[in-house]
Amino acid sequence: MTTTSLTQSRGTGPAGDKVFSGAALAAGCLILAVLFGVALFLVIQAIPALVASPDQIQGGEGFFAYIWPIVVGTLIAAIIALVIATPVAIGVALFISHFAPRGLASGLGYVIDLLAAIPSVVYGAWGAAFLAKEISPAYDWLANNMGWLPIFQGPASATGKTILTAGIVLSVMVLPIITSLSREIFLQTPKLHEEAALALGATRWEMIKMAVLPFGRPGIVSAVMLGLGRALGETMAVALVLSSGALTASLIQSGNQTIAAEIALNFPEASGLKVSTLIAAGLVLFVITLGVNMIARWIISRHKEFSGAN
Repeated sequence: MTTTSLTQSRGTGPAGDKVFSGAALAAGCLILAVLFGVALFLVIQAIPALVASPDQIQGGEGFFAYIWPIVVGTLIAAIIALVIATPVAIGVALFISHFAPRGLASGLGYVIDLLAAIPSVVYGAWGAAFLAKEISPAYDWLANNMGWLPIFQGPASATGKTILTAGIVLSVMVLPIITSLSREIFLQTPKLHEEAALALGATRWEMIKMAVLPFGRPGIVSAVMLGLGRALGETMAVALVLSSGALTASLIQSGNQTIAAEIALNFPEASGLKVSTLIAAGLVLFVITLGVNMIARWIISRHKEFSGAN
């Protein structure tokens, strides 16, 4: 049997390439179609809330007056999560990829990956039943000693169910995502780059600064943006942990709310215009997430010349 006939009998060759190319094209088009359908549905269902008179919307001041405090609360919770999770995740990823013994690294990597499989409701229950109660004394200390800062202004919440607690829970949830992706990027750093830096007399940390981190920068940005998307859209954990209320600058007082939690808590009992209002809130979250991903792609494209793709 010739090489050509053997290749074709195994399902490869020109015919196999055409089938695979068509399947890949169909999958890409299907994703775009689903995304367009979701966006179209949100826009159509949100129009009644966007054009309704202000006194018909919750709060009586119109949709935008209703939504902007929730948007701010969503961004605050997500930013807190990233500020806490990003340095920890990068440190853990570097430890696994360049410092830990191979046996420990494989086990620790498995444990990190396992954290991503825990349901969000479990994180929410842990935050509401354990973390909020245990962290409440720390909030009292912050209010008494750092209360001159608006973000720590008292009185602190007696239950501990604040936007800061929600941000801490979200940071634990996004930690495995950022860690796993960053670890894989760090492991792809060309060995010649690392060995060249070490040969020039660099210490291991200097080698990481000169070779590993610049190579992995686009991947780190991608991992952080993926974690941000998880934090922006998280529902049950925030709904369980946060005592929602009016927007406040203090992170240790009761108050604030996120879009996802607002929709989850109110949608089951909503009807009429309220449903359109909540769907319009979902449209705003959709736009925010889309904007975040576009910014991430722009940042990555600026550094693609030193990425793993090249």
